[in-house]
Amino acid sequence: MATTAPSRTRPVATTLPNSLTAGKLHRATAPLIFLASWLVMAVIFLVLLVSGAAEDFNYVGTAVFGTLLFGVALFVISLAVEGERKAKDRVITILVTVAFVLALIPLISLVFTAVTNGSGRFDPLFFNSSLRNVVGEGGGGLHAIMGTLIITAIAAVISIPVGLMSAIYLVEYGRGRLARAITFFVDVMTGIPSIVAGLFAYALLVLFLGPGVRMGFGGALALSVLMIPVVVRSAEEMLKLVPNELREASYALGVPKWLTVVKIVLPTSLAGIVTGVMLAIARVIGETAPLLIVAGFTQGMNYNPFKDQMMTLPVFVFRQYADQGADAAAYVDRAWTGALVLILIVMALNIIARLIARIFAPKLGR
Repeated sequence: MATTAPSRTRPVATTLPNSLTAGKLHRATAPLIFLASWLVMAVIFLVLLVSGAAEDFNYVGTAVFGTLLFGVALFVISLAVEGERKAKDRVITILVTVAFVLALIPLISLVFTAVTNGSGRFDPLFFNSSLRNVVGEGGGGLHAIMGTLIITAIAAVISIPVGLMSAIYLVEYGRGRLARAITFFVDVMTGIPSIVAGLFAYALLVLFLGPGVRMGFGGALALSVLMIPVVVRSAEEMLKLVPNELREASYALGVPKWLTVVKIVLPTSLAGIVTGVMLAIARVIGETAPLLIVAGFTQGMNYNPFKDQMMTLPVFVFRQYADQGADAAAYVDRAWTGALVLILIVMALNIIARLIARIFAPKLGR
């Protein structure tokens, strides 16, 4: 008697919808939703303006509520098409992008305002003349530019060796109470107000040279107080990034510790150290309060930082804006041009720091 085998049916796999198998929005969907959201809010505020409910068109409200509407609309559409995980990811991306744009707005506004107001006196006369015997229009800021470069250079000469040696001690040698004390005071100096540094430098000059003395070297001392902790912190972090295997290999070959630091550790971390130093210079070059107290101000050229007062760009901008003469527009124009030059110097220092970091970066491979 023949028996028939029971038929075996293969189970059919069912695919559950989730964020991995769901659909995907077209790349143009988000920009289109963004434009549509802003357009809707613009129409709403335009209707309010036409109806008399608002006196002026609210550009800020259009941007804020348009962005909020964009986030809600994109979340709903992405939730229906792509799933919950992707929808949440898109919302977080929007929040991060908005935060980035908000951080850029003050910077762009600052640069735009400085360029717009300072380009009027951005001419050769401003870079090759001072304000000696100048009343009203004319004159320039050469004395302030040279004073800034001289004082900042002296501050760098003081701060870089002290800061670098302190960082080397903290990373390579310091293990006891002295290292902890240095770290504590470096942290305190990092947050010290700039005017306190100026008062310290002035008190130091009064102690050795008597009251009422003002000179460029005093301004350099004040800036070095602000610059040293930045150099220490940046150099310390760069030295910590050097692999211990490099140090141990050097010690295994019988190389002493000081020579290992000079030949192995410093060259390996040179790019980061130089970048930190340049950023520290950019940090202090725009300080006004300590230089106003210690370095003073003058209308003429002074190349000697150890004698008489010396003008700097931050103080130049302050004096031109605060002590306007009969022709107020000329003073304000010079102030904005000085601010523009200071911004360009800081920008140049940051560009130089990036170039140096790229040049001295450790080469990988053979």
